[in-house]
Amino acid sequence: MIRPGEVAPDGRGRRGKLTVYLGAAPGVGKTYAMLDEAHRRLSRGTDVIVGLVESHGRPATEAQLVGLEVLPRRVLEHRGADFTELDIDALLERAPQVAIVDELAHTNVPGSRHPKRWQDVHDLLDAGIDVVTTVNVQHLESLNDDVEAITGVKQRETVPDHVVRDADQIQLVDLPPEALRRRLAHGNVYRAAQIDASLTQYFRVGNLTALRELALLWLADRVDDALSTYRREHRIESPWPARERVVVAVTGGPESDTLLRRGARIAQRAAGSELLAVHVLATDGLPSSPPAQIAEQRRLVESLGGTFHTVVGEQVAAAVVDFARGVNATMIVVGVSRRSRWREALRESNGTEVARLAGLIDVHLVTHERARSGGHRLARRSPLSGPRRIGGWLLALGGPVALTVVLSAMRDALSLSTELMLFLALTVLVALVGGLWPAIASAVVGFLLLNWFFILPTGRLTIAEPENALALAVFVLVAAGVASVVDLAARRTTEAFRARAEASALAAVSRSVLSGEGTAAALVARLRETFTLEAVSLLSRTGGRWEVLAADGADPALDPDGAQTVLAVDDGRVLALTGRNLPASDRRVLEAFASQVGIMLEQERLRAEAERAHILSEADATRTALLAAVSHDLRTPLATIRASVDGLTSTELELDDADRSSLVGTLEESTARLERLIDNLLDLSRLQTGSVRAVLRPASLDEILPLAIDGYPPGAVVLDVPDDLPLVQTDPGLLERVVANLVSNAVRHAPAGHPVVLGAEVVGRAIVIRVVDEGPGLADHLKAHMFDAFQRLGDSSGNGLGLGLAVAEGLATAVGAELAVEDTPGGGLTMLVNAPLAEAGG
Repeated sequence: MIRPGEVAPDGRGRRGKLTVYLGAAPGVGKTYAMLDEAHRRLSRGTDVIVGLVESHGRPATEAQLVGLEVLPRRVLEHRGADFTELDIDALLERAPQVAIVDELAHTNVPGSRHPKRWQDVHDLLDAGIDVVTTVNVQHLESLNDDVEAITGVKQRETVPDHVVRDADQIQLVDLPPEALRRRLAHGNVYRAAQIDASLTQYFRVGNLTALRELALLWLADRVDDALSTYRREHRIESPWPARERVVVAVTGGPESDTLLRRGARIAQRAAGSELLAVHVLATDGLPSSPPAQIAEQRRLVESLGGTFHTVVGEQVAAAVVDFARGVNATMIVVGVSRRSRWREALRESNGTEVARLAGLIDVHLVTHERARSGGHRLARRSPLSGPRRIGGWLLALGGPVALTVVLSAMRDALSLSTELMLFLALTVLVALVGGLWPAIASAVVGFLLLNWFFILPTGRLTIAEPENALALAVFVLVAAGVASVVDLAARRTTEAFRARAEASALAAVSRSVLSGEGTAAALVARLRETFTLEAVSLLSRTGGRWEVLAADGADPALDPDGAQTVLAVDDGRVLALTGRNLPASDRRVLEAFASQVGIMLEQERLRAEAERAHILSEADATRTALLAAVSHDLRTPLATIRASVDGLTSTELELDDADRSSLVGTLEESTARLERLIDNLLDLSRLQTGSVRAVLRPASLDEILPLAIDGYPPGAVVLDVPDDLPLVQTDPGLLERVVANLVSNAVRHAPAGHPVVLGAEVVGRAIVIRVVDEGPGLADHLKAHMFDAFQRLGDSSGNGLGLGLAVAEGLATAVGAELAVEDTPGGGLTMLVNAPLAEAGG
């Protein structure tokens, strides 16, 4: 795919430019604004054609089409119905300068050139045609989960973010939530039957405000990316203070908490500012601070509303400044050095170096309790094994003596330079075997022996020739340098192996916790296996007593006193380890394990609370709806029955045959309605208590579907089912109730003179039963709630409790079937029941 402004490889000239009108929700006016731009371009003499616009019956939008050339749509047949789509081939042949194409995220009907409309748009752009289109923020792929969390509606049609990000121009069509709700209430967005449900569900003020914020933030990030791209392309290295960005350099030490809080206070002074923390790793990638401390500071940054970043660099100060310039930072916060003054005299501190390199970026130097504290490093333990260190010392002391004896016998055959090289080789060998200090000892002993036996005047620790003194000094320096490098390489190798093992163990634990598959028993077992312990137990303190939550291994500790190592998980829980005393170097991994255990326990607690809250919420909603049903919906047919019975039994009224027949008909209708209401209530109660038990067997639809439509007047329901359908594996009685409820719902919404069609066909390993009506249909954002109990979704007839579809879904699940919904071509709704085929010979 070529980029905007580039020349296509086939010589078609420049690539077309894409303009996107972005909105936070349906109804904000994207299509109207897009058509307004079409009129403006047309008035300037531009060749503009409307490839496709969805007006959704809105008069203002349809009025905007007047005066514009509209391309006829392509008609496609799918599953026996006709659909219209963008005629991409005709549009390419027409080759206008600008094409108007609505709804970028739309999914095309099977048989189209591409599955998605945005792919058709890319064909137009590649042909050099400018395109103006629309998209809602809920259709952006990266925001799909966020929108579902806000609105409770899963968007099935999405467009990849890069398609919109790569647009040449993005126009935000913004409308305050109150104004959008007024438009909806006035009937300017949806039909009257859908207004009440939309206002109380998807178009709540909170939902619209959150969607509006998502759109503004997404567009702000896109503008920020464009600014970064512009600065990079024009090689602008100095920061542009378009937005306040505070970068805090953290070391992992205790003073970093102070720096982060100070940086957060600075960032909070300006609206829209950002807080970024950066930690620099050495180029070998090994951590310079305990991972547990880094993880704790990462959590602190996130709690302060910032982001944590890790970079690798040879020089800490230069890496921090490079990062700050890369994110267009306006300020860097660093701490006063912990080095003592005499150490700073030898080398400037990182804070001073950052200030020197920062250029136009402000540097804020923060003091803290550990400033100028100096301190010392503990002697580093050799990474080599005990036998190697012993062998190294023996070779360091005995090797030079042995080499001196051998060289003394060959004094006349060898020169001083050769003797120096042999002693240097011996020192390298000692470094490889025993490490740094044995090699230093070997160099010192070699220096003394060379001076005494081989450098004139021999037998004295004096040197006659300055050249020999220089050679001897170089020998000592080279020997010490080689020994240091060998020791450092061995140390880094050991640290790398340890870091890799720790990272592997922690990554496995983190994966299990994040995926929700980790349990306390699994984490305790992994901890025991990782550190080869005899037993590990997770203990919880309850009422002054210790309770074992999980344990692994033989004879685990029942309280902290019975363990060699105890690690706190939180205020009331600890990990008790038995088998051996773990070194301090393992402490950081243990702390990470404890942190993961704490996260897992918190996840379990939150899941349990969420489940309890969900159950209570459902019970409360059911109880409230049942009370409303008893007070209204059940009383209505009862009142009608009572009135009909009173009329039939009254001695004061003289009824003719027509009046009596009418009252009997009303009585029968109300009784049937009351029976349906009670049946649905009982079925819902059975489903909620789990008392529905399906008896599955091979069955024919010929014995199920006719019973499901029994009782409807002639012409109300049309049965269109082939005679040769195979058997389905189901409970015939329950499946009949499923279809009956779907048919009842369809008949209630079908317009007069338009019968409901009940059909079936084989699709793969299932039979799909279709209940098709031509009623008002349902908006996409309401379809996700249509199977919820007590949902009327625009049905103002007062007939029913809104339980039919909820009961149908529950019974369908019980018999192993699935319900789905799709729009009826031309208007209306089609309900689908996917019932599995019976096994051959079953």
